[in-house]
Amino acid sequence: MKTLYEGLFIFPEMLEEEQLDQSIEAVKTELEKLNGTLESSTRLGKRSFARPMHKKKAGIYVVMMFRLDGDRMDAFKRRLKLATDVFRAQFIKKEEVETAQEA
Repeated sequence: MKTLYEGLFIFPEMLEEEQLDQSIEAVKTELEKLNGTLESSTRLGKRSFARPMHKKKAGIYVVMMFRLDGDRMDAFKRRLKLATDVFRAQFIKKEEVETAQEA
């Protein structure tokens, strides 16, 4: 069974809207290559860093909810470094929320 993850992706601040769309699509493509599925994507916009990282002062933050087999997570992280414009990424394993159904 695939695990639900929340990923915080930081893209370079210099990306235009169209380039950001392409970068998000590249992340989705890499996810699909590993049989994962993208549940949702939320753009949080451009945010300044608390301190400069690699001579960069800000980035564009995007939160993505996706499903992926846990044993493929390391492969996904490696693919992100090689094939996308992702500056940084952080992942959290989310617990499934069951909805109460009335009988």
